[in-house]
Amino acid sequence: MTTSSADWQARQYSLFEEERTRPVRDLLNATNAAAAHTAVDLGCGPGNSTETLTAHAPHARVIGIDNSSDMIDAARKRLAQVEFALADISAWRADGPFDLILANAALQWVPDHETLFPSLVSKLSDGGQLAVQMPDNLDEPAHRLMREAAADGPWRDKLKGAERTTRFRADWYYAMLKPLCARVDVWRTTYHHPLAGGVDALIEWFKGTGLRPFLARLDAQETTAFLDRYRQGLKTAYPVFDDGSVLLPFPRLFIVATR
Repeated sequence: MTTSSADWQARQYSLFEEERTRPVRDLLNATNAAAAHTAVDLGCGPGNSTETLTAHAPHARVIGIDNSSDMIDAARKRLAQVEFALADISAWRADGPFDLILANAALQWVPDHETLFPSLVSKLSDGGQLAVQMPDNLDEPAHRLMREAAADGPWRDKLKGAERTTRFRADWYYAMLKPLCARVDVWRTTYHHPLAGGVDALIEWFKGTGLRPFLARLDAQETTAFLDRYRQGLKTAYPVFDDGSVLLPFPRLFIVATR
């Protein structure tokens, strides 16, 4: 993860590890990872994506980077054989070349994609691949309700600008990368995650991701009031099934660019 707001918590992020890891498996299945000798996991989080990368690229020297010390500590405990470093993606200066650069659910937090993506491609070996997965869910009720709750309360001034709004379509990435690459594959998948625990499970999910920039600016009392308001909106948007579960639709954008 690469936001500069309050530190990401590995425990919170890992509550839904299986659901969060499935997209990176799908992404790596579309790459030539098995042939890679050098690979890096940008925004490695607690190491779940790195562990998946090492399984797909068994012959590669793998490096993981993240700007959260909490995430890096968790990743090191998980994968003692992998090199991890505390660094921000936007300031990452390794020259490479790398056979595979993986960025799973990380680059949505990094600005200036028109500069960032070409820079990453320039670090690839000939035939190397940039493999990216980013949430594409800003139009989903869960995110819309975050923005509405932020704008509708005594905390509105505190929360101005906290939301993530930068977003580009698949054709924008294709047009930018195609002149730089031999092949560019772009696709979008919507996962439907059944979560036990009703709308509170949705809150726990987004506490590890989209809610973090909002909650980082609030004190304890404000956090409770903000989440109560958010919860009321979720109850309307996400029906609870008879067994107490909810279904979370989660669109994601995938890119595999081969140099």
